[in-house]
Amino acid sequence: MPLCSIKYLLLVGVFLYTSFTTSLHAQAGKLPPFRVLQTNGKVFKAEELPFGKPIVLIYFSPDCDHCDVMTKEMMKQPEKYKKASVAMVTYLPVDQVGKFVQKHGLAKLSNFYVGTEGTSFFLRNYYKLNKMPFLALYTKNGDLVKSYTDESGMPQLVKQLSTLK
Repeated sequence: MPLCSIKYLLLVGVFLYTSFTTSLHAQAGKLPPFRVLQTNGKVFKAEELPFGKPIVLIYFSPDCDHCDVMTKEMMKQPEKYKKASVAMVTYLPVDQVGKFVQKHGLAKLSNFYVGTEGTSFFLRNYYKLNKMPFLALYTKNGDLVKSYTDESGMPQLVKQLSTLK
């Protein structure tokens, strides 16, 4: 087996292990301690989100039409999300995440963190999701303000975001 394959399997194994152990530390009403694999190969953890900013969590699928339309709309007015950290998470492979990031120009926004939780399904199970996109707004302290089960909640989320300090 080539060395790069062994490294990849090891990375995936560590990622899945840390994703599983985070479920032991989740608190209701608080931002769950998720971990995602980003397109650059790095694991990004919820606790690495910048302090002092509200958090928008979006669970999406790169092949979801509603997610695609919602992201296009978000990118028309990125200034509405500037005061927040936006974490976009999917379960699909990182190559699909990369195509989605490139398609929507998400990499140019320093406050957007996009990645895959892979097959750990930690967030998917945490929120008991069965459709996408899912949206959640958290305060700068990680307290849940409101969650929405589809993209129709985005206008209200943006309005609530503008009132958070």
